Amino acid sequence: MSKKRDRALGMDRALTRRDFLNGISIAVGASLVAGSPWLEAFGIPDSPFAPENDPNYYPPAKTGMRGSHDGSWEVAHAMRDGQTWPDPIDDKESYDLVVVGAGISGLASAYFYRKFAGAQSKILILDNHDDFGGHAKRNEFRAEDRLLLGYGGTQSLEAPHHYSKEAFGLLQELGIDVDRFFKYFDQQLYKSMNLKRATFFDKETFGADVLLPGFGTHYLGLEYPPEILSKIPIAESARQDLSRLQTTTVDYLSGLSPEDKRRKLIKTSYKDYLLQYVKLHPDVIKIFQTAPHGLYGVGIDAVSAWDCLQMDYPGFKGIQLQSSEDSPEQAEPYIFHFPDGNASVARLLVRSLVPGSAPGSTMEDIVTARMNYARLDNPDSTVQIRLNSTVVRAKHLGDPQSASEVEVAYVRAGKAHKVKAAHCVLACYNMVIPYLCPEMSEKQKEALAYAVKIPLVYTNVQIRNWESFRKLGLTSIYSPGSYFNGATLDFPVSIGDYHFPSKPEEPCLLHLLRTPCKPGLPAKDQYRAGRYELLSTPFDVFERNIRDQLGRMLAGGGFDSARDIQAITVNRWPHGYAYEYNPLFEPLDRPDSERPCVIGRQPFGRIHIANSDADGHAYTNIAIDQGYRAVREITSDGKHKTASKGA
Repeated sequence: MSKKRDRALGMDRALTRRDFLNGISIAVGASLVAGSPWLEAFGIPDSPFAPENDPNYYPPAKTGMRGSHDGSWEVAHAMRDGQTWPDPIDDKESYDLVVVGAGISGLASAYFYRKFAGAQSKILILDNHDDFGGHAKRNEFRAEDRLLLGYGGTQSLEAPHHYSKEAFGLLQELGIDVDRFFKYFDQQLYKSMNLKRATFFDKETFGADVLLPGFGTHYLGLEYPPEILSKIPIAESARQDLSRLQTTTVDYLSGLSPEDKRRKLIKTSYKDYLLQYVKLHPDVIKIFQTAPHGLYGVGIDAVSAWDCLQMDYPGFKGIQLQSSEDSPEQAEPYIFHFPDGNASVARLLVRSLVPGSAPGSTMEDIVTARMNYARLDNPDSTVQIRLNSTVVRAKHLGDPQSASEVEVAYVRAGKAHKVKAAHCVLACYNMVIPYLCPEMSEKQKEALAYAVKIPLVYTNVQIRNWESFRKLGLTSIYSPGSYFNGATLDFPVSIGDYHFPSKPEEPCLLHLLRTPCKPGLPAKDQYRAGRYELLSTPFDVFERNIRDQLGRMLAGGGFDSARDIQAITVNRWPHGYAYEYNPLFEPLDRPDSERPCVIGRQPFGRIHIANSDADGHAYTNIAIDQGYRAVREITSDGKHKTASKGA
């Protein structure tokens, strides 16, 4: 874009950016706190590298590029590329359990281990990020004295009443009463203002910028009423085809048995189904292409027609093939949402594990509590959380089948360290584990490396007010051809002392989604290409696209990007959702025992594997369940009589 266009978008305006800790980078901040007398006053030991001890250290309030932020991934990539750390510094620390990964699965593993092995169990949790929670990322914003909270990753507890007894029990033990969300989530706010969904057709894809009401993308209908359909900027023959698609009762798979129809739909992409069987104009494909991005990270070229039938996409009315019964997600309303998403679950876990890490005692007060990061790695606590620490090796001291200890090496501030543990839970990405444990069997390493996590970008934009949405009558916008898949007003949740900005004149957050896939390639290759794109895209590219897209979509409501955008947080996840097996590219009838995630998660001596990757489903309850399974592998076999007691 031209410099003139950049100025019009506000690219020259100063954002409320906190990429650094009040202007102090981690490395500089660490040098400032070393030897600081205030540490002794709080009983916190000095450290040559302890950025978490800086009173200004508060990652949730950082804006700019977050998610897999710079500083969190470089060591792992160096390990992938063959770098080794042969002589780590011996920290002379020994634990009952070392957990690799401070996401929800890792935190749940520590929680369950302490529950089963005893409250005095010594546990160390290591994580490469500057904050805990993994994909449960909290984004904080300030509008003068007002706190605005957004989710930078996993956003809601989907259908919690259908959780396993272990996962639901954990929520209850943390004090989460999910039924309270019926009071906290204002389900009538947007309805009372007659706000609806809309589609933005961009000129680059459709020839003109046109905003039209209608179209849903999450367990909702995907049909346009006739008066809207006539205004969609596509060829007239394409409009006729779209109308036919929405109304037809033709069985496009007539002559096949119900089972053969099911198999045909499973092995046919929705795009191919529309083109080859329904015989639609290609312009219609452009409308639907990115509809499943939020769930699958790819478009309809890589999502099966069967999955689209389950989501009530059009074109299946005449097939006379019943879809599955309502899924748990459809059976329960999508309201079980903390203002910071499932980051509040992670915060509740940390508060339970580490004394003094946060004030309060309820699910309500955790929302506005300020975490004390200086307490996380306190050696006086039985559970320690060590951030900014990338694990590079987990090996048994001796034969894996008979060893009594595991040595875990990690890199912090460029230096390698090592600790010992009686047990280790790897609650990290599956594809990292073969590098951490090269002595594993080739079969297990191959299974762990099989999945390719789904890249995505969750962006929160603080705007001066949301009058433009009210004037346009919108809650969310689907953008099938744009850089971001769409923009949505935040969930209207007020809980405890946190109050959602329910008046349009108040500042609020918009949530934008981007899944950088490459249509036409197999799904895994699309994910790999998207990952490369994310790691090579600077913040200013995201910012420019945000300003341009919001300005064009909301122009009719009086929105001005230069004036109305106050802050931006881009949560970049090159390794995002757990990989869920895609029937278009995988065996159709593979037994559960032969799924790569099942083979990969088998115990390896005293090393156990958790995380949602271990089940192949990207949900918070799955992460909890896998943490529980890994811990029960340890505590139910008698081996949890530890080597570190008394160390």
